[in-house]
Amino acid sequence: MRIRKDFGVRVDCIIDGKFCGRCCYQTEMPLTEEDIERIKKLGFKREDFAIRVDGVYRLKNVNGKCYFLDDSNRCKIYEHRPIGCRIYPVVFDIESKKAVVDELCPMKDKISKKDLKKAEFLLKRLIKKLYPQLLQR
Repeated sequence: MRIRKDFGVRVDCIIDGKFCGRCCYQTEMPLTEEDIERIKKLGFKREDFAIRVDGVYRLKNVNGKCYFLDDSNRCKIYEHRPIGCRIYPVVFDIESKKAVVDELCPMKDKISKKDLKKAEFLLKRLIKKLYPQLLQR
């Protein structure tokens, strides 16, 4: 699954002059093979940043936060971050089988319907690739 480098949902993650980073704590963000290969090209080893859970690789947490989150709540690999991170706070609702805005995001009310719709197509492709059983009726 190829993505444009600039693709993503644009969210201003600065609250009270500081980067939020809430989505990067206790992350369970799934990784595609393309995500893993892109990150490995930066010099990281898979075992350093990824763990396998139920057959799907996910970002690893270190001290309760994403391996790539620095002390100022900024992503060390922002330009190369996984597709799920680019789409967040748009997530997949299992019950409705639709893209929704994650209620945990403090900026959830800032996501436009246009951004939600834009992310839904790619999110469903991601789900189909990693969790095909979720899209079955």
